[in-house]
Amino acid sequence: MAVRPRSILFVPAANAKALAKAPKLDADAIIIDLEDAVAPGEKEAARAATLRALGVAGWKTPIRAVRINPLQSPWGQGDVLAIAPSAPDVLVIPKVESADMLRQIRVQISRAALPRGWQAPILWAMVETPRGILNIKEIAASAAETGLGALIAGTNDLAKALRCDGLAQGRLALQAHLSTLVLVARCYDLMVFDGVYNAFADEAAFAREAKQGRAFGFDGKTLIHPAQIGPARTIFGPDGEAIKQAKAIVRAFGLKKNAGKGVINLGGQMIERLHLQEARSLLDSLPVLSAKPSSSARSSKRKS
Repeated sequence: MAVRPRSILFVPAANAKALAKAPKLDADAIIIDLEDAVAPGEKEAARAATLRALGVAGWKTPIRAVRINPLQSPWGQGDVLAIAPSAPDVLVIPKVESADMLRQIRVQISRAALPRGWQAPILWAMVETPRGILNIKEIAASAAETGLGALIAGTNDLAKALRCDGLAQGRLALQAHLSTLVLVARCYDLMVFDGVYNAFADEAAFAREAKQGRAFGFDGKTLIHPAQIGPARTIFGPDGEAIKQAKAIVRAFGLKKNAGKGVINLGGQMIERLHLQEARSLLDSLPVLSAKPSSSARSSKRKS
């Protein structure tokens, strides 16, 4: 997946108004939520609404995802069998506590009637229980086998399970667990996203938490309201100075006098080739994150 999203918006599948607006939103990723946001009596109707939404052409977001219900629930297997053939880019798996849970999802996907030539969706794992944190290395290590592409911090459920205040003192009680997620994600080359901030009307508090998540090393933040998309993109995106510095590094290493050098002096700083790699990666990401694929492009990328 070329896109490394910064703004990842949850949209309740049972909210018809929100779901109708979803294709027009420019979040880097949108997760249609069949789990926490849907009451038991609404599960079947929400699944049907999700299938209709996935059939809408011209989504602005580069990544369309669906959070299914747990496989052990009455709806999880039905979610996989129904949703996977509808070509979401990602299935978000809630409350992942072991690699075996992801393997079971893969088995169910293999039983789904995927259109000929289409790839199975990537998996993103919600890590939101103490057992999930303890087993996070095993979960991440299964990526090549299970198609895992990202970890998501489920901060609300994790705080509840730990019986702690997940917001007090700058999320002090969760900081070790959040850092562990980032550490493991980097070890296994996975994306990793910070949890949601519930008080969507408090812009200043959201910005503080998002900046903290950026400082921890998260790639982006999950969101619960469209108003959070812009701030998340800004906070988790490169600032003007970082872009300027990256361009200067690429330009300097491109000079004939620096050809073959491992280290150069740039404005009084010693710059190595690893910094050149980072600079190129940053600059390459800019047009990718702003690109909005057409419906034909979305269909073609699903072919193997």
